[in-house]
Amino acid sequence: MSLSIIILAAGQGTRMRSVLPKVLHPLGGMPLLQHVIRTAHKLNPGLVTVVYGHGGEHVKEALAHEPVEWVLQERQLGTGHAVDQAMSSVKDEDTVLVLYGDVPLIQADTLAQLVEKAGTGHLAVLTAKLCNPQGYGRMLRNEQGQLVGIVEQKDANESQLVIDEINSGFLAAPAVQLRSWLQRLDNTNAQGEYYLTDVLAMAAGEGVVVESTCATHEYEILGVNDRVQLAQLERIWQQQQAEVLMRSGVTLLDPARLDVRGEVDAGQDCLIDVNVVLGGKVTLGKNVCIGPGCVIKNSTIGDDVEIFAHCVIEDGVIGNACRIGPFARIRPETKLEEQVHVGNFVEIKKSTVAKGSKINHLSYIGDTRMGSGVNVGAGTITCNYDGANKHLTEIGNNVFIGSDTQLVAPVKVGDGATIGAGATITRDVPDNELTLSRCKQQTIAGWKRPVKSKP
Repeated sequence: MSLSIIILAAGQGTRMRSVLPKVLHPLGGMPLLQHVIRTAHKLNPGLVTVVYGHGGEHVKEALAHEPVEWVLQERQLGTGHAVDQAMSSVKDEDTVLVLYGDVPLIQADTLAQLVEKAGTGHLAVLTAKLCNPQGYGRMLRNEQGQLVGIVEQKDANESQLVIDEINSGFLAAPAVQLRSWLQRLDNTNAQGEYYLTDVLAMAAGEGVVVESTCATHEYEILGVNDRVQLAQLERIWQQQQAEVLMRSGVTLLDPARLDVRGEVDAGQDCLIDVNVVLGGKVTLGKNVCIGPGCVIKNSTIGDDVEIFAHCVIEDGVIGNACRIGPFARIRPETKLEEQVHVGNFVEIKKSTVAKGSKINHLSYIGDTRMGSGVNVGAGTITCNYDGANKHLTEIGNNVFIGSDTQLVAPVKVGDGATIGAGATITRDVPDNELTLSRCKQQTIAGWKRPVKSKP
């Protein structure tokens, strides 16, 4: 027996008031549907099928890298109809698990319990008890406490509306029985739709045991219908990520003011100040200190690195014991080796900087290979772009570059060279020599500033 998972993602999501399909709105930097797909694969299914509809081609394009099959629901005729569209690829001997593309925080452990109960030939449904069940279908039980049906909010009477046990929509069932129930659904209800929930009454009527599992956490069954609900789930997600980091040995000065928008792998004794955003795949070594307001995306940070306030690091590799910022920007394809200092208002792009070099003030380094022990003065820039092409600047070891220097690429600066302040370097600089490029200073005696003429 294998597991087939069907994810329903065809809803239009009109309450989002967006041209973007609802299931593509991001939670923690990843589309809602992608969260569900990745949770589904934790159960090792034989097949994952996504039923798409509104904005479907955009959904398929955005998640083309995910290992799923796609089935189009051309007309949105309800959840039962949507599941039926995907059943043609499901084997009769399979167990079918139904998930929802706009319910992103469901946990794999909870779903595993549901699948286990359905594996014995039963219908298994996931329920939850809510203080405010408004909007959810209510679970109907007989006097013996057995589940006998589900009534949707729109079809419920007054006595049914006070029931606090709700239907999450998640269910698991043997494929051959589910297929039979789906083919017998009708749409005689307030919405004129084929409700998947009606299979529960069918199962109970046939004497099939209907099992239930109650969600451990309320957030697991919360869906997204509008941007308010999306923001609420975002805070829950961020709290979860913060707790994972803290349990792994990271100090967060305020867990409520950290945003993780991807995956973070952090070593022990890291410290992260407030309003830090970590996106994509971020790896932090041990004893990393990140100041307030920093943004780090798709980067690897070595041990004992200190990143001061308001730095931006994207697609970079930062070696051990580097010091960066404040207000520094490390752009893609930059690699800093160990003990490099990058100071305030320094921008580095597509460059390598070797051990112990310092670029401390108001400088731009682009398309550069810099050696070790280099000291770059304030206001230095590499002129790497000629208006059409980018060119390489090569700087040797133990070079001293005076303030306000322009290095016009392509150019090489030899080992041990010294460049005087204010130089414009357009030709290669030899090893161990002083190179200057400046006009001779002169004083004009008796010169007076102009004054405004009287009216």
